[in-house]
Amino acid sequence: MTRILAYRFSAFGDVAMTAPVFREFLEQNPDIEIIMVSRKNFESLFSDIPNVIFKGINLDDYKGIFGLQRLANELIKEFHPDMVANLHDVIRTKILDKIYRRKGLKVFKINKGKEEKEQLTDIWNLNKVQLKKTVERYADVFREMGFKVELSHQLRPTSINKSGIGFAPFAQHKGKMLPLEKSYELVKILAQKHKIYFFGGGKEETETLEKWESQIPNTKSLSGKLSLTEELNKISELELMISMDSANMHLASLMGTRCVSIWGSTHPYAGFLGFGQSEDDVVQVNDLTCRPCSVFGDKECYRGDWACLEELNIQKIVDKIY
Repeated sequence: MTRILAYRFSAFGDVAMTAPVFREFLEQNPDIEIIMVSRKNFESLFSDIPNVIFKGINLDDYKGIFGLQRLANELIKEFHPDMVANLHDVIRTKILDKIYRRKGLKVFKINKGKEEKEQLTDIWNLNKVQLKKTVERYADVFREMGFKVELSHQLRPTSINKSGIGFAPFAQHKGKMLPLEKSYELVKILAQKHKIYFFGGGKEETETLEKWESQIPNTKSLSGKLSLTEELNKISELELMISMDSANMHLASLMGTRCVSIWGSTHPYAGFLGFGQSEDDVVQVNDLTCRPCSVFGDKECYRGDWACLEELNIQKIVDKIY
């Protein structure tokens, strides 16, 4: 059994995207075991994948070069890996790579395509093209190790009886989020025919969604009420998820649930569409030449009017569903 030590510490959506890749890679290479090192609270993402051992850590326990040295030693002592897969490629993981190379281990790392992403998000670049999907970039790391991996890019429903629509109206950055008044109007339309379940987290989001629940019949807020495992189970039972370009889209992919995704300053061209999700289910303002202006949605709008979100007609979302 060959043992691969893999690490990706954040962000939540990016860590979630590794899971379907692991599943298909390990099915095609059953004599491999992956030790996935990530934040403790991400464990449920990997709980049903055979041959994945999840090692949850608290990064605050391993600060600075000496802390990372200690982490590297602990992981070697506990797991005795044969190879290392850096699926993150940030300063912290570059330091880990160096330590492992010194110890004689072969280290393979993700190519994030930084330059091509910079070109894609240059607002004066009018020739926008689809870049390699992030899940394929993860798979490339294992291919570089010499393994065969062919990703299906197909959803695998984990639940047979599906009902209701999930809606996750929030995102980490403004550039990814439909204005809340539009989301509210959308829910009012959809709730006439479907039970709508709200997903969110944190105090403010929970308060907003509970308010919506009290104002719109046929809706239920699950914000702040579920553990990650319970949330994944619920998503698996939905007939459809509606999400921004955010972690909830990737959770839907993981559970084999179709997701209608809403994109503002970001764009599926950057490679972050959920695994197995259809491009037909992408909702965006197509005729803005400045899009995408950001890979992660964290930049201010250079026009100042957030046209990519303000001009998005919610009827486009409704039409995808009916």
